[in-house]
Amino acid sequence: MAKITFILGGARSGKSAFAEELAKKYNDVVYIATAEIKDDEIRERVKAHRARRPFNWKTIESPFHVNEVISNLNEKAGLVFIDCITLYITNMLLSDEMSMSGGEQPFSPTVTKDDQNPIKSPFSKVGLSGINKECDGEKTHLAGCASMQREILKQKHSQILAEINKLSQVCRDSKSEVLIVSNEVGLGIVPDNALSRMFRDIAGGANQILADEADEVYFMVAGIAQRIK
Repeated sequence: MAKITFILGGARSGKSAFAEELAKKYNDVVYIATAEIKDDEIRERVKAHRARRPFNWKTIESPFHVNEVISNLNEKAGLVFIDCITLYITNMLLSDEMSMSGGEQPFSPTVTKDDQNPIKSPFSKVGLSGINKECDGEKTHLAGCASMQREILKQKHSQILAEINKLSQVCRDSKSEVLIVSNEVGLGIVPDNALSRMFRDIAGGANQILADEADEVYFMVAGIAQRIK
């Protein structure tokens, strides 16, 4: 079974840089990037990440179904590197892939070597945002809209954590060693809206699942790695 290393930290804690240094010890690295490029800011962040990575790493851009990407790797890699879980959660939370009907749409990950091919997702963001648009100007229906939003959030909470459980098992069964990066988002103030609070709760639950499965866990503080498991 694969050795799983889980690296957790806040924003700008140095977690990705630390993970990349660990990954450079391997000759054959498959890097799974979960970011979706939607604006110039994230494009610049992705560009900076790509510039740091060795040219011989294989990059797979997969904002959805990371477990399937790992399962479908045709040959053993020295290391599968997933960066990052919180972006992966964000993609699932804001997309309509996990609808109230439970239906799924296919997704094909993109393999890329440069910044010329933006990630394209087939999933339209109509779930939560669609409800909000329908509710605009309809004050008499606000209570009903809020109730619908709560139901969608509750369902997504369960479905996303189920996806994280599947991912953790696929990582355990992998023939390659696995390195996973995630954000700790629960140390600040309580968010002032339901969507942000649900994101915080899902991220905390996902981190617990992955830390429990991992063989080694590191927590990053100001660029310093503390091994906590």
